[in-house]
Amino acid sequence: MNEIIFFGLNYNPKLIKNEPDKITKPIQFKFENENENEKQIKQISTGNYSTIFLFKNGKAIEYSKQNPVKIQIEENIQKVTVGIQNEAILTIEGNVFAKGEDINPKNPNEFINILSLIKDTNDRIIKDIVSGAVSIYLLTSNQNAYGIGSNYFGQLGFDYKTFKKAEKPILMMKNVSKIFSGNNSYSVFLLNSNQELFGCGNNGSGQLGLGESRRKETKIQKLTKIQNIPKGKIIDIKCGSVHSIMLIENEIENQNPKRKLYSCGYSGYNGLGKIYENTYQFTEIKSSLFENNNIVDFSVGYDHTLILTSNSKLIVFGDNYYGQLGIGDTNDQSIPIQIELPKLIFNENISNYHISCGYYRSFLYYSPFSFSNLEEDLIKLFERKEFCDISFKTKNGEIIEAHKLILKYRLNQNQNQNEIEKLQEIISKKSIKESNQIFKMIYSNNSKINPKLYSEIKEIINSNEKIEETMKRIYLNENEKDFIIERKEKQYKFPKLILIMRSELYRGMFLSVTNDNSNKVTDYSELSNKSFQIFEYWIYSNQIKKEIEITQEIIDEIKIGIDYFQLNQTNPNLFDLLIKKFNNQNWNQNQNQKKKEKCLIF
Repeated sequence: MNEIIFFGLNYNPKLIKNEPDKITKPIQFKFENENENEKQIKQISTGNYSTIFLFKNGKAIEYSKQNPVKIQIEENIQKVTVGIQNEAILTIEGNVFAKGEDINPKNPNEFINILSLIKDTNDRIIKDIVSGAVSIYLLTSNQNAYGIGSNYFGQLGFDYKTFKKAEKPILMMKNVSKIFSGNNSYSVFLLNSNQELFGCGNNGSGQLGLGESRRKETKIQKLTKIQNIPKGKIIDIKCGSVHSIMLIENEIENQNPKRKLYSCGYSGYNGLGKIYENTYQFTEIKSSLFENNNIVDFSVGYDHTLILTSNSKLIVFGDNYYGQLGIGDTNDQSIPIQIELPKLIFNENISNYHISCGYYRSFLYYSPFSFSNLEEDLIKLFERKEFCDISFKTKNGEIIEAHKLILKYRLNQNQNQNEIEKLQEIISKKSIKESNQIFKMIYSNNSKINPKLYSEIKEIINSNEKIEETMKRIYLNENEKDFIIERKEKQYKFPKLILIMRSELYRGMFLSVTNDNSNKVTDYSELSNKSFQIFEYWIYSNQIKKEIEITQEIIDEIKIGIDYFQLNQTNPNLFDLLIKKFNNQNWNQNQNQKKKEKCLIF
């Protein structure tokens, strides 16, 4: 189901018919041509003249004229990004399509595959794409950052005199963990694995945070290390036209991590969250509205900012000429204020809401994280670091983190040999790219990722074992279970990793910044013990126990339970399996009854 809240500029393009050009209060956005396959929003990206809505089914709709148009890409889309004069699409198959005046000058409205333009064929596995105003940035699995598009301000990391634009991706920097920019920005930040931050591009308003002494340097045409960064882990940076905002997370002993916002740049449009105060170095945005809660998400437009907090507050400040702050008028706000929202349908888990700010418009939308199948779950868990508890070092000294629980049940278990130590020895002789491929093969049990590497490690892998069998071994081992569900005087234990893979409810609980670090919960009492046992076994195996008899009452309970636990349904899904088993039972019972009747006749 969709839930999209919109306010701000309502033309270029016209998003909501029969509404004014300036929508100053949050209203519900609905698609004119919405169909059954396009009701689950995954992402919204909006710029100046274009807005793209990406759906969970891998299709996307673009609003760039009066009428919405489906993006004609045959592959399934996993991420979209929009700038002022460009758009880019990352597909599940791993291709990157882009369009724009500086990318495809002959036909700027046509998507072209820019991944194939990277010279190094070993660097064509893309993890992320980011749009600047007129440039697009790619982050590869080898942790290399590439740029394509305009280089007028040096935002590709090279002197403008060397080249004005790049129509092919050029390597900007190695050992990059994250790229940050903005759909109205001519600046870019690159974060390396050591949490060192580098920036380049437009610095005419001090928006790179280089300090007072360097604020007069309009163009930074070489990647430059940003000094005096606030202490803590950099979570995100969003760039506006003349300012930048940084989200920092600090670990606090025996408490949830605390997040704070910092801004730098020009305050003339009130975009810094301070009263008329230019800041050429990242400084904290202070407000009583941030007390006793945490920041879930934030987004920056041309010069306005929206912040979503863990207690369901939407906090705004900045330029408001088109009503893009949603406060009911068009007056700018120089300091953070809270706005009133319509009642959110899915408000019970605010971490599933996201914000997207465009040039002069704003969206708040519901999009819970989900995986498509169990093997993809494991691959994506490999990329998440929250539960990593074992490290491996490559031949160049790079560190790869993994989940010991998954490795333990993916490697052969031999009392005389330590397979994890063998794996460590293999990784120590491999590059970062080869090591990542090895882990993906182990997690997914897919030898096709790199057959040559697979032949080297096949002796230590349970290569002939289905992943469901691995999960069932975890199911039988109580020592690996670290979460308790209490139900009617009965306890059920689960590993958190498995619940994250199978239930969006628990994923939100464990991975949200709002979780309370509890290790048990009293849960859904309307589900009978027999139904809960079905739920428990399916979570591990994607199967139903053969010995359990299915009744209509169980089917009705499970149907409600699937919605309650927000189960990540695979193919075949739990409900389909229940119906199939129930029908088979009835058929067998009818056949047996017919045999009995036939025997009685004779």
